[in-house]
Amino acid sequence: MSISSVLSADAIDSAIKDCQAPDSFCAKKFFQLCGLSKKSPQDVKKVFGILDNDASGFIEEEELKFFLQRFCPGARVLTDKETKAFMSTADDDSDGRIGAEEFQAMVLS
Repeated sequence: MSISSVLSADAIDSAIKDCQAPDSFCAKKFFQLCGLSKKSPQDVKKVFGILDNDASGFIEEEELKFFLQRFCPGARVLTDKETKAFMSTADDDSDGRIGAEEFQAMVLS
């Protein structure tokens, strides 16, 4: 399964273009622009499964760096600052990784 089976290619492209400059990524805005924040909890979990590259049930910091590339292979890598900000926004229990429920809560809130 690919993310484009849940989100439109045009919406993904728009969201990627909005954060091309280093340190311009904002998770909330990205989820709104790509349309994920308007999807069902089931669709959000599908996208989480795609982003969880090692299928551990969590998105770790190393996977988060390549977050944009999971949406669009030619996209840039997140900066360390962006990665840490994204992690701190989503990691409610401070275990250093984002679980499916944490991801869903962040996307849909």
